Amino acid sequence: MVRPRPVTVALPTEVAVRDGLAYSLWLPPPGRANGAGVLILHGAGSCKESHHDFARVVLGAGFAALAFDQRGHGDSDAPMDGRVLEDIAAMASKLRERIGDPRAPLGLRGSSMGGYLAILAAVLVDAAAVVAICPASPEGLRRGLHGESLRFEADVPALEAFLSAHDLAPVVESLAVPLLLLHAEGDEQVPVQHSRELARNFASPASRLITVPGGHHRSIQHDPELQAASLRFIEQAIAG
Repeated sequence: MVRPRPVTVALPTEVAVRDGLAYSLWLPPPGRANGAGVLILHGAGSCKESHHDFARVVLGAGFAALAFDQRGHGDSDAPMDGRVLEDIAAMASKLRERIGDPRAPLGLRGSSMGGYLAILAAVLVDAAAVVAICPASPEGLRRGLHGESLRFEADVPALEAFLSAHDLAPVVESLAVPLLLLHAEGDEQVPVQHSRELARNFASPASRLITVPGGHHRSIQHDPELQAASLRFIEQAIAG
């Protein structure tokens, strides 16, 4: 069991928009900063504010944090389209810029669609670790685009082309970056079997799968013990 971390009750250091992407930035005091950061990616139909609780957890451990609204979500401009990985890279650069080190180690933490994108973006942003919570599959996201389950503004042809070109399995099979998959067995949107299948082909010996009895699609991301486990995983990867 991993004990929940103390939470720093704080407001973001900065809330702004860069290149049409709305973000909230959290910087620890200079004396407590560890020179690393965590980029937080939300799920489909969600927003950055839904993950401010985790930003406060990592802030309390000396990490900088940045959460942002994907295009078509929250306060960001334009529909979501095929620029998703470039947008993540831009936000990673912004976070490193504010840490003050263009090579600062970063962890990626994403939920559902954000978990899918965090895995895809790991090499692009030179991440030190990835935490993916109930990561969505491209097939599930494509189905959602044509149904009513995903409610956000999207350039459907562009986003569908992106999803068709970016499968998760081959990425996980070649990903040298430590990857932590967290999945609730009661997830009603993304079956836990999806993470179990991905975990069979972990490339890094430091990668792990944690499945949790019961729960639902959003239960893990706000669970204090599992937030602590996510942070510990990122800390160990950066240290090791």
